[in-house]
Amino acid sequence: MIIQKVNADHGYDLKHEWKPIDEISLEIQLAVICSEDQNFMKHRGFDVNAIKKAYENNREEKKLRGASTISQQTAKNVFLWPQRSWLRKGFESWFTFLIETFWSKERILEVYLNSIEMGEGVFGAEAASRHWFNVSAKNLSRNQSAAIAAILPNPIRFKASPVSNYITKRKRWILLQMKNYGVFTLKENDESKSD
Repeated sequence: MIIQKVNADHGYDLKHEWKPIDEISLEIQLAVICSEDQNFMKHRGFDVNAIKKAYENNREEKKLRGASTISQQTAKNVFLWPQRSWLRKGFESWFTFLIETFWSKERILEVYLNSIEMGEGVFGAEAASRHWFNVSAKNLSRNQSAAIAAILPNPIRFKASPVSNYITKRKRWILLQMKNYGVFTLKENDESKSD
């Protein structure tokens, strides 16, 4: 957020309001997991299968595909700078290891949902909810949550409302993933992991 503000033109409007995880809709929590990192509850910061798939895909010179988990994105957003480099990727791996060691999955998702850019100058679920749908993050519907999650690959270029054809397709795919994921409660998942 600070880097964006410093690098932006005069008049850049930064929107952000921190909310604890229990004041953020389960729908948006599930939507970002289904959109960004479906193995979030299973891995320890790195999704090895996703990394292998991305490597094979990128080796065949198709459209470049990333494999960053929610934990890696959180490490980058909170502790590092946005430009891509091997140095930053190395630091990102270190910070990912640390947050996965010292934070619960609930805390990682809370920080992620409060730090991710969800529109130009719009950071976090609360600001995005108000910006795109004029509701609080706690009251986001499943459709609204899927629309916000659909823009995450490029939140400056895409809009959650009104949606383009591309975002409509991504939103439909996310809604299907949410339906297939089933009931989602982060606390229960976190507690069962520690058993």
